[in-house]
Amino acid sequence: MQDKLRQLFLAGVAACQASRVVAPALPARPRGRAIVVGAGKAAAAMAAAVEDAWGPPLEGVVVTRYGHGARTQFVEVVEAGHPLPDAHGAEAAQRALDLVCGLEPDDFVLALLSGGGSALWSAPPAPLTLKEKQAITEALVLSNAPIGEINCVRKHLSRIKGGRLAAAAHPARVLALAISDVVGDDPSVIASGPTVGDRTTQADARAILVRHGIALTANAERVLNDAAFESIKPDDARLKRAEHRIVARSADALAAAGDEAQHLGLDVIVLGVDIEGDARAIGRAHAEIARATQTKGRPLVLLSGGELTLKVRGRGRGGPNREYLLSLVRALDGAAGIWALACDSDGIDGNDEAAGAWIGPETLARARLLKLDPQKYGDANDAGGFFSALGKTVVTGPTRTNVNDFRAILIVP
Repeated sequence: MQDKLRQLFLAGVAACQASRVVAPALPARPRGRAIVVGAGKAAAAMAAAVEDAWGPPLEGVVVTRYGHGARTQFVEVVEAGHPLPDAHGAEAAQRALDLVCGLEPDDFVLALLSGGGSALWSAPPAPLTLKEKQAITEALVLSNAPIGEINCVRKHLSRIKGGRLAAAAHPARVLALAISDVVGDDPSVIASGPTVGDRTTQADARAILVRHGIALTANAERVLNDAAFESIKPDDARLKRAEHRIVARSADALAAAGDEAQHLGLDVIVLGVDIEGDARAIGRAHAEIARATQTKGRPLVLLSGGELTLKVRGRGRGGPNREYLLSLVRALDGAAGIWALACDSDGIDGNDEAAGAWIGPETLARARLLKLDPQKYGDANDAGGFFSALGKTVVTGPTRTNVNDFRAILIVP
């Protein structure tokens, strides 16, 4: 059953690879200069796909997470820190801004965006320092704030996000191709919307920080209270020649996994492509659904996507997908005939190098035999340690795409 679950996950990831989705979305080559910039865990793979489709002449620079690079000839690939921004990301953002400034109407900017772009394109406006922005980002990541709220703050502490890249490129034509990692596929949230107008405000960003109890330095206060630093709004004339296309999303991964499940003789129920909320609460809810669905009489799989969140209180390993599974396995309490897998589609769940994990009917009993207390592991935010000790970790390495979480519950009557 583990192999079947993994097969479904890999089918979903394969459907969202840049090599499949980028070329069909590209327009004809522009008459003027073709400049490629981008940020995200899939940015390097997307740049390679553009080179394969268009060939030279091309110029540009994209930034991706360490270890997520791809071989390119004409577009430079920079690797940088994620989820905490670092100097390499800040330098890459500045180079992207420099490349798109001073262009002509016949020039063309292709922005390649994917999950992780917000952290990787860090361009704090003076007087805010990179160190200060790192501290704010870390506090937000640990606060259980939804990604939309995190990105709202990020774009108001940036010189490239919130429509600013497209504004800098005006009057050139701008096309953003995005692999979406956000619930609802809102272009203004993906990589914090560097090419689209931003409806949120500095006041929204301040309210988010207050709600999560995050203190600001004097420099951050100045940036968030000075109207000169407000993001670009949707009616700004500099955005009229900017377009945005989503080339892959969570629904695509689940559709491909569903097709693969049917080939395996499984019925398919999609619980939702855009599920949000606390990982532990969703795990308990899905356990109830799995138990109720088991009465249907045929083997089936429950699929779901979206982005779960996690309040970090301990110092353990893991991320929302394994916290979800830890909650799920406790709620199932050894129920027969139910297996599950939960992984992040980018291959990285939380703060280590695992994509996620899997469970089966025997998991809880085996944990007890090994004296692994799931309650203690949960309290320590160490779901990664729990599943590692059981040999149930899923490791894929970087997938070079990112379409949110992937969850599958396989049920045999």
